[in-house]
Amino acid sequence: MDIRVGDIVKLKKSHPCGSQEWEVLRTGMDFRLKCQGCGHLVLVTRKLVEKNIRGLRREGEEIPFR
Repeated sequence: MDIRVGDIVKLKKSHPCGSQEWEVLRTGMDFRLKCQGCGHLVLVTRKLVEKNIRGLRREGEEIPFR
């Protein structure tokens, strides 16, 4: 899966603030994600992100999943 720094990913479950969209700040074995609702930073494994992804936005283009 081609996920790059700066992409906005939409995940299956929402953050407690209500947002489902996260900005990718770092990639590798883990992803550093920033919540688009409240700005909370989390470190999540690649496997978990790829399993729960529902959509991807990259500079104006929308890439739907499933």
